[in-house]
Amino acid sequence: MKLSTKGRYAVMAMVDLAVNSNGRPVSLADIADRQEISLSYLEQLFAKLRRGGLVNSVRGPGGGYLFAREIGDTRISDIILAVDEPIRATRCTPGQPFGCRSNRTRCQTHDLWEELGNQIYLYLSSVSIGDVVAQRVLGSSGLIQAEDSGPIQASK
Repeated sequence: MKLSTKGRYAVMAMVDLAVNSNGRPVSLADIADRQEISLSYLEQLFAKLRRGGLVNSVRGPGGGYLFAREIGDTRISDIILAVDEPIRATRCTPGQPFGCRSNRTRCQTHDLWEELGNQIYLYLSSVSIGDVVAQRVLGSSGLIQAEDSGPIQASK
């Protein structure tokens, strides 16, 4: 699965919003500065996030964006889907009865990649912004196995 910058940046911005909001609106300019993301790109993403019901905008001085629901109820998959990022690993169009090969058949590995996309979606649906903020998503990928001393924390 290829996750473009659209999905990654939307998740990064939403985590930043969760960390820096404290119940007050956060400006996109502040998020753009902290995350080193173009302000105009964030404006496009947050328009989609707002239409998707994930954030609310507050106008005027001191305005910005707030979560539309609790961060524990905001799933990573919701964010990615709200910015039109498909969660799939095949090159076939979902729901089509035919494949993407020139003879309109599916390749022999189609089901493998489709199931991988399903597993990725299930995983991203199981993780909330609250989980990311509380650092509850670090698994074995964050550990390096030392020969005799057991697992040690990888440096960041």
